[in-house]
Amino acid sequence: MPEAMSTAFWAAIAQFNRGEFYDCHDTLEALWVESSDPLRRFYQGLLQIAVACYHLSNQNLRGAAILLGEGLQRLQSYPSDYGGIDLEQLLGDTAGLLAQIQAQLANSDSPPVAPNSQLQLPQITRVKPFSP
Repeated sequence: MPEAMSTAFWAAIAQFNRGEFYDCHDTLEALWVESSDPLRRFYQGLLQIAVACYHLSNQNLRGAAILLGEGLQRLQSYPSDYGGIDLEQLLGDTAGLLAQIQAQLANSDSPPVAPNSQLQLPQITRVKPFSP
């Protein structure tokens, strides 16, 4: 695991948790471009989950489902505390959200659900204090 995550990383996490998914995408993308694996793949997985949540705000359930699945796939091989976040909780919450979206897509007769009403968006929690 990286010894200490950058302040830009923690800014992206704060943006994500405030529901600023497009801004989080921009912040993570800047980190992703400059990194190499395994950190690059980690950033990409988080980025995909953030973009999926952004798609939900625009009622794009199919796009959200695709990106949630890709983000989950990228992040599943990392240790549960990688990057100093509770990755196990994030993956569980994200998988739950994906299941809700897939159920709604399977029931095409029902109207789309507004993400802030019934869908529980994931949050990212720290498990280790950040030390610059």
